[in-house]
Amino acid sequence: MRRPRWYVDVCAYICMPMRPGEEWVAFKMAERGGRGSGGHGSLDKSITLPPDEIFRNLENAKRFAIDIGGSLTKLAYYSTVQHKVARVRSFDHSGKDIENEPLYEISVQEEITARLHFIKFENTYIETCLDFIKDHLVNTETKVIKATGGGAYKFKDLIEKKLGLKVDKEDVMTCLIKGCNFVLRNIPHEVFAYQKDSDTEFRFQTNHPNIFPYLLVNIGSGVSIVKVETEDKFEWIGGSSIGGGTFWGLGALLTKTKKFDELLQLASKGQHTNVDMLVKDVYGGAYQTLGLSGNLIASSFGKSTTADKEFSKEDMAKSLLHMISNDIGQLACLYAKIHNLDKIYFGGFFIRGHPVTMRTITYSINFFSKGEVQALFLRHEGYLGAIGAFLKGAEQDNPNQYSWGENYAGSSGLMSTSPDVYPMQRTRSGTFDMLEMDRLERPLVNLPLLKDPSTYIPDTVDLTDDAMARKYWLTCFEEALDGVAKRAAASQPDSIDAPERAEKFRQKYWNKLQTLRQQPFAYGTLTVRSLLDTREHCLNEFNFPDPYSKVKQKENGIALKCFQSVIESLDSLGWEERQFALVKGLLAGNVFDWGAKAVSDVLESEPQFGFEEAKSKLQERPWLEDSYSQWLERLKDVTAPSSPSCPFLAEGNPVHPTAC
Repeated sequence: MRRPRWYVDVCAYICMPMRPGEEWVAFKMAERGGRGSGGHGSLDKSITLPPDEIFRNLENAKRFAIDIGGSLTKLAYYSTVQHKVARVRSFDHSGKDIENEPLYEISVQEEITARLHFIKFENTYIETCLDFIKDHLVNTETKVIKATGGGAYKFKDLIEKKLGLKVDKEDVMTCLIKGCNFVLRNIPHEVFAYQKDSDTEFRFQTNHPNIFPYLLVNIGSGVSIVKVETEDKFEWIGGSSIGGGTFWGLGALLTKTKKFDELLQLASKGQHTNVDMLVKDVYGGAYQTLGLSGNLIASSFGKSTTADKEFSKEDMAKSLLHMISNDIGQLACLYAKIHNLDKIYFGGFFIRGHPVTMRTITYSINFFSKGEVQALFLRHEGYLGAIGAFLKGAEQDNPNQYSWGENYAGSSGLMSTSPDVYPMQRTRSGTFDMLEMDRLERPLVNLPLLKDPSTYIPDTVDLTDDAMARKYWLTCFEEALDGVAKRAAASQPDSIDAPERAEKFRQKYWNKLQTLRQQPFAYGTLTVRSLLDTREHCLNEFNFPDPYSKVKQKENGIALKCFQSVIESLDSLGWEERQFALVKGLLAGNVFDWGAKAVSDVLESEPQFGFEEAKSKLQERPWLEDSYSQWLERLKDVTAPSSPSCPFLAEGNPVHPTAC
């Protein structure tokens, strides 16, 4: 039996699963000396690297960049992906039934698209990963690898030796800003605010059309504060030597704990009031004259000067974290006030998705700004340097002229920050996080008919917040999964491996749904639309462009025969009646399009159920979300009564989203 390329040939494996959704870490036992030498075995850490899970599509990689920090490496590369796409080949809306010529026809074509890959792993594994890349890299367009981060100097010789590529070092801050601008523009729900004690810790922000200006506070060993005004205009305006390195160093001295994540774990279990002196400890209660709460910290570690006892490691770590975070928060807030900025993005290894850190920084910013400045965090802040370094190396291709979308099938998603949910999730050892982004066919722009694009939200239900709705919809998608997999296999009857690929799709999407049950915020705000997008990405992953293409071809062909009579019927109505008929038609059509479970049940029991029947099933107004009257008043201001039947299509305008 032929071994796969990624097989690690070892004498014995000790395999340990790390946590749900995480790769396996393998340890190989290699003997010192030759066989029969009688030498004792030594345990060397290594890893298995299946290319379809981590370094995906490496054989088509074209360009590389790398960001090496103190403990984590972030690798970026560009590849081309060939996959099937379903496209409408012919579309005749005249409704004329010509023999052997379908009114609506879909064809499947092969297409090559661009994909960006970003992988994050511990520096411990860098040599093994470089060996793997060298063994599987078939071709690359460049002989240079862009590198940033402090480790770019440390590992320069190793990278050049292993990959045969010249290391070209880039400025750290420039790469961070470029990466930050890129994710803010291209990834919906990239930005979130942290809220303590809520059902989900994250409150995702809607992408604003204009991302500038903002303040970026990068907390590494120290703190850098940068004001970003445009794509290429930014300046370092301040900083502090008291940062993540201070927390780590003092924490190690106080607790004898050398690992950063273990130190944060101690802090998450500690009670800082056992160590810190509070306002009420000084004044016996609140300081009413100055409006200070009795629970505010008056002096960090203040009780250690008078208490005749030993303090726990947990309490000291918590006090130290509060001290560092409050100092950074106040400093950032003051700079934001000076420069009239109300958005502060925090990044750097000090953050790394840890709840206690985000909680204390959020509290500090809110307290010192009196709620006028917001502390914001990024889902992919760990990748900013690698993304920026890659963009620097790809400037001749002008990647910013395109729009890019996150590929949920190949991305790890955001982990829970709660220390109580899957405790092993806080363990970094053996972790491989991935982010993939696909180049979209056309640049995305805001719909010009929107009154305010920055406040427009296309989804009516936030499943991240609504636990009952989330459970209902996740169950719906789970129950429909077997049927989708069967339909996917049936859509390619001439393909021998279609059933096998359909089963792989089923398993992958099922795993995604289970992740979203535990971590509904993994890919930003969870909605029915994002569940559909995730399913589509998983289908595309296994070369099923559209399992429903044959059904669509049949149903749309039938619908087109009715098109002319529907238009004539609309033209016969008065202006207001016509608008209401249009909206009812849109609602009825969307009932089918979104695949509601109730409609699926009706279609199973009533095969002849059609458009008119769907309209008759719509409930009477008021609807669950009903802004029809306000929308109609707005429409009157911009549409004359003599306009065509469909005002949304007047002068080539696309369908108005508020009508859908």
